[in-house]
Amino acid sequence: MIEVIGNIEDNINVIKVKGRIDSSNAPEFETKIAELDNDQKLILDIEELEYISSAGLRVILRLLKNHKDLEIKNASTEVYEIFDMTGFTEMMKIQRAYRRVSVEGCEVIGRGANGEVYRINPDTVVKVYLNPDSLQDIEHERDVARKALVLGIPTAISYDVVKVDDHYASMFEMINAKSFSKLLASNPENYKEYAKMYVDLMKLIHGTVVPEGQLPSQKVVTIGWVEFLKDHLPADVYEKLYKMVEEIPEDNHMIHGDYHTKNIMLQNNDEVMLIDMDTLATGNPVLELGSMYNAYLGFSILNHDDIKAFLGFDRELSEKFWHESVRLYYGSDDKEFLARKELQAQIIGMTRLLRRTIVRNGDKALIDRYYHDLCEAVLSVDSLID
Repeated sequence: MIEVIGNIEDNINVIKVKGRIDSSNAPEFETKIAELDNDQKLILDIEELEYISSAGLRVILRLLKNHKDLEIKNASTEVYEIFDMTGFTEMMKIQRAYRRVSVEGCEVIGRGANGEVYRINPDTVVKVYLNPDSLQDIEHERDVARKALVLGIPTAISYDVVKVDDHYASMFEMINAKSFSKLLASNPENYKEYAKMYVDLMKLIHGTVVPEGQLPSQKVVTIGWVEFLKDHLPADVYEKLYKMVEEIPEDNHMIHGDYHTKNIMLQNNDEVMLIDMDTLATGNPVLELGSMYNAYLGFSILNHDDIKAFLGFDRELSEKFWHESVRLYYGSDDKEFLARKELQAQIIGMTRLLRRTIVRNGDKALIDRYYHDLCEAVLSVDSLID
């Protein structure tokens, strides 16, 4: 028995096919498809198709002649193998169905702008993307994570893409892993020890040369933030900020782009690993420290309780961890030098935060504070890299 149901979704003709297609009903299948066919792009959703014979494949071939961009989605493993063995996967786009996973009752071990991370069991975590149409984002993150691993960065590679309700998600093996946020919340007295491991991994990342063109330039992204603020800053502040960012040299060394304690994991109590790789880029270290400043100080600048919701520990510990990380990164106890480095990072961070808050129509008090601090900082330094 075959069932064919048509529906128009965003000017695309999506036809759902259910049941089995064999020699006995292939002509009926072709007739029903013809009745629903039109000039719009055609996608066959075969999530509930149990089997397709050679007779059904010939119908698909005839459809392909009239619809060069024909796509098939949600093919079960068994049906996908039929398409693969017969060469159809080389002729057209055929997407596998995604295994469904439930996160009901699972521990939330991380939250970010793009998604939430749940622990499924002691060995497995799943990152659920907030955007329902996130396949491209997932593929990007998997791609850059593979590049980072090849270049020697300890990171987890997604071994499967699944569905959680209506959202896509990536599965990772994380054996007995805890985030540095969890470790700091549980053992705040050990913050210097965790800062040392944290900085050691950061130096490994920043010491990694990336082949040209493999990752985006964070400097280019940052200049875009500055340009957005042209009509929101005094002319002298804007011009000086733009000049200082433009003077940051292009750098082919890796930076993470969102390097904070929720994205660093300790696995089996001895292996430090980097996760959440979608922001991976190349650039000068000051661009990395700018995002770090935001995580530990910038986001919670008005409401210090916000840091607890974001990282899981209080503002006092966040400040201590930030200062210790900067000290260890630069290997200096010179207070004047470290204060300048933190101020340079603050300028990058505030540039991003002011733009972000304006774009999101944030509250005026927050915009005013970012505006004030950014202007004051820009006028107090002459370079972001000295």
